[in-house]
Amino acid sequence: MLPELFCEKMRALLGTEYPAFLRALDRPRAFGLRWNPLKSPLQRELVNSQLSAFNLTPVSWCPTGYYYDPDARPGLHPWHAAGAYYLQEPSAMAPAELLAPQPGERVLDLCAAPGGKTTQLAGKMAGRGLLVCNEIHPKRATVLSSNVERMGIANALVLNEHPARLAERFPGYFDRILVDAPCSGEGMFRKHDAAGEDWSPETVAMCARRQAEILDSAAGMLRPGGRLVYSTCTFSPEENEGSVAAFLGRHPDFAVETVCAPCFAPGRPEWSDGNPALADTFRLWPNLLRGEGHFAAVLRRGGDEPGAELSTEPEAALPKPVAELVNELGIELPAGKPVRFGERVFLAPKDLPVLRGLKVLRPGLELAELRRDLAVPAHALALWMRGAASCHDLQSDDPACAAYLRGETLPTAARGWTLVRVDGLSLGWGKGSVGVLKNHYPKGLRIF
Repeated sequence: MLPELFCEKMRALLGTEYPAFLRALDRPRAFGLRWNPLKSPLQRELVNSQLSAFNLTPVSWCPTGYYYDPDARPGLHPWHAAGAYYLQEPSAMAPAELLAPQPGERVLDLCAAPGGKTTQLAGKMAGRGLLVCNEIHPKRATVLSSNVERMGIANALVLNEHPARLAERFPGYFDRILVDAPCSGEGMFRKHDAAGEDWSPETVAMCARRQAEILDSAAGMLRPGGRLVYSTCTFSPEENEGSVAAFLGRHPDFAVETVCAPCFAPGRPEWSDGNPALADTFRLWPNLLRGEGHFAAVLRRGGDEPGAELSTEPEAALPKPVAELVNELGIELPAGKPVRFGERVFLAPKDLPVLRGLKVLRPGLELAELRRDLAVPAHALALWMRGAASCHDLQSDDPACAAYLRGETLPTAARGWTLVRVDGLSLGWGKGSVGVLKNHYPKGLRIF
């Protein structure tokens, strides 16, 4: 049931367009998934093999996005556990496409949980550069970190900080910033009943104030000439064109950037201060495309200067047990610097800034946990890898694959640490000994 005041507001805004809008909210929603380019050697083969099983059809504004048949339940397929794809609402794929990060850049996803847009940005960066993904709420930040791990991302720094605190630490540092702001969620009424139950005009006003604070923090972290994408999942002009107009008033060195995105409807300047530049923002209407309601604005900061140089984490040697483990596994690590958090060892991007004083959940690719004089390989390392000196290969329809995901042992001729793969995709670790592969799939991820 839609809130009555919301309906009255949208009727007044849309006029003759309102009946089509209302009918769209009564139709079943679209379901989407996005293939992971970091698993690129298998991507085309995997997509083709699942076109019939998942009933995949392309999402026109995202080259790696597809609609799927919800009855296929791809979230239960072993490829999901292997990070081959991320289940994501189709309209939510738009902001990362508009930000368009490039390999080697410094990129910030400021309000990143649960990780859909972060993992999309990571795929575009192809493992090069620094991706900082932040979430202010601790529990949601943990979910974000787990999705970064599942998708095999090596160059991400996962933080649990307030945006204003990050603005103090990273002035003028980033090439591109995504602000997928907390909002009143009007665009999600069809997807989540709770979004409608929690809605009120007061919530809209509160969200607009919060968005202003977040945008101001983001502005201070973008280098001159950098790109900022602001997005919401609401229809509210106060939080969309209104938030952008107010931001431009506070930050005259920013302007709306004209970007070609023919799939999306233009913004509505008449719903704000009339600034014609607001027509170059984007609205995603459920009556005009297969997806939920979204808004996005591409903003460019004036000037053209490189990002600020900050002090970086000091160089350190890889602990001997980890170096021995890497040699045993027969792998070549990406460029980076070892960072130790207690007994956990990570490989961080080369230009990782100093982390002291920040709430860090993940400073790069987790390699191993030190246990006395031995190193136990991390699950994140398995999901990043494509092969190892010792591999145990399974097929997704093999009962042994389901047994592995339940935490059971498997028969094997392998010895020592062994990478378990499903249809060529890395899935986790096992350790071969006396004809048995002992299961090291994380207990918290096991399917019973």
